[in-house]
Amino acid sequence: MSSKWPGGFINKTAPTVTGGEGGSAPGIWTLDEVAEYEAKGLWPSPTVARGAYGIGENGSGQLGLGNTTDRSVITQVGALTTWKQLSSGRQHTLAVKSDGTLWSWGSGTNGRTGHGSTTNYSSPVQVGALTNWSSVGAAYAGGFAVKTDGTLWAWGANSYGQLGQGNATERQSPVQVGSETYWAKVFGTWNSVFATTTDGKLYGWGQGNYGQLGHNNSSSYSSPVQVGALTTWLSLSGGYKHAIAVKTDGTLWAWGVGTNGRLGQGNTTTYSSPVQIGSLTTWAKVASMYANGMAIKTDGTLWAWGNGTSGQLGNGGYAAKSSPVQVGSLTTWLSVAGSYYTQFASKTDGTLWGTGSDASGQIGGGGAAANMTQLGSATIWAGMPYQPLARDYLALVSNGATT
Repeated sequence: MSSKWPGGFINKTAPTVTGGEGGSAPGIWTLDEVAEYEAKGLWPSPTVARGAYGIGENGSGQLGLGNTTDRSVITQVGALTTWKQLSSGRQHTLAVKSDGTLWSWGSGTNGRTGHGSTTNYSSPVQVGALTNWSSVGAAYAGGFAVKTDGTLWAWGANSYGQLGQGNATERQSPVQVGSETYWAKVFGTWNSVFATTTDGKLYGWGQGNYGQLGHNNSSSYSSPVQVGALTTWLSLSGGYKHAIAVKTDGTLWAWGVGTNGRLGQGNTTTYSSPVQIGSLTTWAKVASMYANGMAIKTDGTLWAWGNGTSGQLGNGGYAAKSSPVQVGSLTTWLSVAGSYYTQFASKTDGTLWGTGSDASGQIGGGGAAANMTQLGSATIWAGMPYQPLARDYLALVSNGATT
């Protein structure tokens, strides 16, 4: 079994990793070891400078272009090429730069940009003055971030306790979630939040009325609660009242509301605890949409399931699929990101593709598509942020080149 590396593979039978966006990581690496080092922030990070780009809906300035005009052409956010990570929520975007500073822009409703106010910003604005931010995860109306010291911070809407403060009080500036220093990555969803720890545990809190927290009940929690007892969670993506995750053994799991077959279980049943999707152990990356899921296998193939009314499954049709179906036959898919009714993916050749709704020009303004359609001709795309809640727009990162 192998795990994808930007531009290359980590393989148990050919274990030396070379090339790719992040340089090289020579040595013998099992999937478990990779997951452990990724969680601790020790796995080699991309060394190239990266630019931020946007396309689609921009009514609140969420593309960071200094205005509120929708875009059907991918446009760079300023001239900087120092963006490390992006995550988009509902009409707002969060980002961390390579210098450890935290930035945000877009709608300020509920204090979701973390600036201590509800002001909208159409260009990136720094959140505070700290330089020890590591990663971000936007929620529907808020934000979450992990610092280099392993602490977790939150801000924005809190009607279901999703800020992890033990209450339902809205916060317009970052507040610490508990006092623990073991947080690795955080994933915001609709009104729920998930976070992984450096030892591979998974925690969920916030809205849980459909079992979307994975706690085997329909309760909501205002503080982090561990999902089961496993310590093998690698990555996760949450959509509207559901979540999909990959474990270090390459298995794929889902839970929450099952409408439209979004859990990939071959039915529309709701599950309040993680349930494995099939029996394969070759899943590498996953992305949730509003009512869908998409995943890439270690062989570079792309798969999709769930609601297909806007062609967002990329399989040429508009019908829902309750089990994973392959998108085309290519084996060159590298990364995947979902938005509201549109799905995006990049290939190993650096090209960017999208399928589904084009209501705000997010796949180039040519109208909705039911097959993967290339966005422009550039071959610079290095990856995409976690953003299952971005409604009809996309913030991108490139390898630093310009379009």
